[in-house]
Amino acid sequence: MLDRYEGGAFYDELVNGEGAVRPHYRRFLERFNSLTVDEFQQKRQAVDLAFLRQGITFNVYGEKEGTERIFPFDLFPRIIPAKEWERVEAGLIQRITALNLFLHDIYHEQRILREGVIPPSYVLSARHFRREFVNSQVPRDIYMHICGTDLIRDRDGKYLVLEDNGRCPSGVSYVLENRRAMRRSFAGMFEAVGVRGVAIYPDVLLKTLRYIAPAGVAEPTVVLLTPGPFNSAYFEHTYLARQMGIEIVEGRDLVVQDARVFMRTTKGLKPVHVIYRRIDDDFLDPTVFRKDSTLGVPGLIHAYRAGNVSLANSIGTGIADDKVMYYFVPRIIRFYLGQDPILENVPTYLASEEEDRRYILEHLPELVVKAANESGGYGMLMGPQAGREELAAFRERIVADPRNYIAQPVISLSRHPTYCDGAFSGRHIDLRPFVLSGEKIFVLPGGLTRVALREGSLVVNSSQGGGSKDTWVLYGDE
Repeated sequence: MLDRYEGGAFYDELVNGEGAVRPHYRRFLERFNSLTVDEFQQKRQAVDLAFLRQGITFNVYGEKEGTERIFPFDLFPRIIPAKEWERVEAGLIQRITALNLFLHDIYHEQRILREGVIPPSYVLSARHFRREFVNSQVPRDIYMHICGTDLIRDRDGKYLVLEDNGRCPSGVSYVLENRRAMRRSFAGMFEAVGVRGVAIYPDVLLKTLRYIAPAGVAEPTVVLLTPGPFNSAYFEHTYLARQMGIEIVEGRDLVVQDARVFMRTTKGLKPVHVIYRRIDDDFLDPTVFRKDSTLGVPGLIHAYRAGNVSLANSIGTGIADDKVMYYFVPRIIRFYLGQDPILENVPTYLASEEEDRRYILEHLPELVVKAANESGGYGMLMGPQAGREELAAFRERIVADPRNYIAQPVISLSRHPTYCDGAFSGRHIDLRPFVLSGEKIFVLPGGLTRVALREGSLVVNSSQGGGSKDTWVLYGDE
């Protein structure tokens, strides 16, 4: 099935520049190539049917034909050798360590601002900087417990950080379900190829959440707070709650009394000690943030301030999620850790800097422009693919609100063989590993490999028509 596959003028994950298969794919290919086309198609159909029956879906906002879709899944896995992964893992640990130190600092001493490493205006003007939480304590001094950092590979195969998702990163449920689907489809393959497991994630996540329980609570009750079934990641919310064996709740299921949070049950009120919230700060508590929010819990922030309930991620982590702040992460790492970043950023221009803004406006058709606080591919301009009207609209937005925009050159994302339209051909991919920060820092081996299913497209987001692959991290290098 792969006889005619060609790497093309990009970094290809499967073959090198001479067209030879990379060593870490060989053992997989020895077995995969023994499949007939009919057998492969049967496996694809079985996986699609299983995903449909299990409701492995995501919601797309604004779709006319319906909001819920099956997440497209490709059976050819992305494979990462051990040595390559070690560097990625070390880079992610370095990054989240520095980001948590940064968050603690800006909500306390603000040393990084006073010493001029980051201009204060960038932090103080950030939409998700919660100045009302300056000097508030958070359990164990950890702010960002769950992080999904997006990585890409450039033309030379070097990993680069595209962005950090530090508020409510989604996608880990697909990692776990993709693996289950592959195990059913390729029984015995994982042991033969030597693939590291991912099933431990829900246990480590629960352990991380229990670790931040209020002091003195030996057996904390942990719940997952969801906005409800219309949220794009609702499948993931229900899935993770089920895997961890905790209750999934909406705001109306919780009540605050005497600065303590309780869950309504058929047996009465039950105390809640830790909330894995999948709701942004703005909607958590209508008495503090948005008064029109019906998703949150009145009084929740009072209970949080009193130390009677813990939140993951902590309030205010969105400042580290701000795409403008991403620009400063290399400085943040050097300032707090005294180290050079292991994983580099993509070169980035800040529209609020006069010289950068001039460059952005003069080179708009060549750049990718992103809004500081958007995600899921929304609020983004792909300059080379944009029409005249779209370019003009973004030009106006940048001039009107420069603080809200960054721009980056178009990076030729690496490609991976993907089954589309009856054959394997190269499609661009990225990678979202998941990092948990509790008593120890844990990086899930692999992560969500997202695929731009349209030929030539660089947009991998599920909400923009992307799909996914299983990501195999090997115990060895071949």
